[in-house]
Amino acid sequence: MSRLMTDMRDEDSRPYFLWDEPLTIRQLREILRSGDEQERLTYMAKILREARYEDVWEFLSVDDLVRYWEQLAPRLGRRRAFWEFLLRKWRELGLVE
Repeated sequence: MSRLMTDMRDEDSRPYFLWDEPLTIRQLREILRSGDEQERLTYMAKILREARYEDVWEFLSVDDLVRYWEQLAPRLGRRRAFWEFLLRKWRELGLVE
């Protein structure tokens, strides 16, 4: 099993925020690109919960966050308030709809 890494450029390493799963960055990207919707939502939520803010954007777009917010919000635990705050501010500033 590969080591946990914080360098998101190494496609064959395991991202630190998937410490409990044997997925590489390459496999995670493939799931996010072509997995079924429930699988994608599971990993999107895990990224939003566990990854550092700057690493989230290596895997997700703001459009993903806005588009799937209703399905993601209940899965975010203690991080939900953080993402709610950001979305609210981005909307107030007209950065997202």
